Amino acid sequence: MPAITLVGAQWGDEGKGKATDLVGNRVDYVVRYQGGNNAGHTVVIGDQKYALHLLPSGILSPDVVPVIANGVVIDPAVLFEELRGLQERGVTTERLLISANAHLIMPYHRALDKVSERFLGKGKIGTTGRGIGPTYADKISRAGVRVQDTFDPKILRKKIELALNDKNQILTKVYNRRGLDAEQIIEEYLGYADLLRPYVADTSLVLNQALDEGKNVFLEGSQGTLLDIDHGTYPFVTSSSPTSGGACAGAGIGPTRITKVIGILKAYTTRVGSGPFPTELLDEQGEWLRQQGGEYGVTTGRNRRCGWFDAPIARYATRVNGITDFFLTKMDVLSGLERIPVCVGYDVDGERWDEIPMTQTDFHHATPIYEYFDGWNEDISHVRSFDELPKNAQAYVRTLEEMSGAQISAIGVGPGRDQTLELRSLV
Repeated sequence: MPAITLVGAQWGDEGKGKATDLVGNRVDYVVRYQGGNNAGHTVVIGDQKYALHLLPSGILSPDVVPVIANGVVIDPAVLFEELRGLQERGVTTERLLISANAHLIMPYHRALDKVSERFLGKGKIGTTGRGIGPTYADKISRAGVRVQDTFDPKILRKKIELALNDKNQILTKVYNRRGLDAEQIIEEYLGYADLLRPYVADTSLVLNQALDEGKNVFLEGSQGTLLDIDHGTYPFVTSSSPTSGGACAGAGIGPTRITKVIGILKAYTTRVGSGPFPTELLDEQGEWLRQQGGEYGVTTGRNRRCGWFDAPIARYATRVNGITDFFLTKMDVLSGLERIPVCVGYDVDGERWDEIPMTQTDFHHATPIYEYFDGWNEDISHVRSFDELPKNAQAYVRTLEEMSGAQISAIGVGPGRDQTLELRSLV
């Protein structure tokens, strides 16, 4: 059976948790393949709301095996706090599998992340301060600590002591901060070994065997395409690859296994953190979208920057991910607008661009070119089929589909599990 990949098609926060939850009962494995607890998914089941930061959304489906794969970076304290929170609410968590090759976020990663971001001042990236970037930097520098290292006290001690020889110099001499104690960190992380052991597996082997046996594997990215380290609005990006290509390396499966890529699009656009955002609204309309859509970060609580739908970004996401199907979320938020602007291109110093400009400088200077579409006043949160949508809402969906370059196969009309119009099967 093929694997299915889910990617954010904008700057993250598009509603990936809702999409994963929708297909959760139709797949056998749900896999997080990159990122860490710098992202968050909100899933609403009945009157219960679940905010997941590190765990795959599939953990809420009783018949699914949730997997944290090798491409994820894990803060053990956050992981076990999140597991305890679910267990206290009656959610079964013993099915979880964690890759032995996943890297661990260390206290010095968090310390360096926070102090370096403050040091940047106005040039800050907008990091969450969770230590994600420094952990990936150590991974690439071949100085990282992996899950499996907690099972070997000698290796763990050696890696932490070597790391602190460097990190403490930076903390004390560059940033004038107190150094960290190696023994304290070693003791803490050795203490995670017995907690981690029941969950740890060769997840690449498990997933490939599952695919060979005809089972469905759902690969869930965090963040979004425009935050990809290679394909995003660099340097205002995350430290991993949330695009579909990152799913292969991050989960340990080959690209020929993936035959469907689902892109999640919000019916407007948001982003958190610094960086270019051509359609951003810095007026009462932006605040209206924020209030109507509840646009506050799941992980940080920060206000999300809000703007109108950006068609060139959607086309870009289709291209770099190979998106086959879109899930359009938060259509209900736009109810009540007389006219809805859609960005169809950019003006860059008097020149029209129909695609994202190649350079960072040009993208920073891009101003949106809008086309306007008739809105609708009806409450669509109770609608359960496409034909029940107001005609103008149907036209808006078809317009976005044509501009984005891939078919829209599902539409979210509210946060609830049952508030989704599935035009075509996503599995």
